[in-house]
Amino acid sequence: MGGLSMWHWLIAIAVIAVLFGGKGKISGVMGDFAKGIKAFKSGMKDEETAVVQEPPPRVAPPVAPQRTVEHSAAEHS
Repeated sequence: MGGLSMWHWLIAIAVIAVLFGGKGKISGVMGDFAKGIKAFKSGMKDEETAVVQEPPPRVAPPVAPQRTVEHSAAEHS
């Protein structure tokens, strides 16, 4: 179990060839990843500005103080 068989070497070489072979495949993948992160950040920024731009809640107009009528005991008898 300590050694690598021929299949292990073939799979490792295939993975390395896919990752590093060709014209800038890794840089292309990383560029796409960076574009995705930038799009996510701009989407989050748009949501934050949308929340900030909501109008403030309406405040009820001030209410005049209520007047009370005080009765004395002599008036009701």
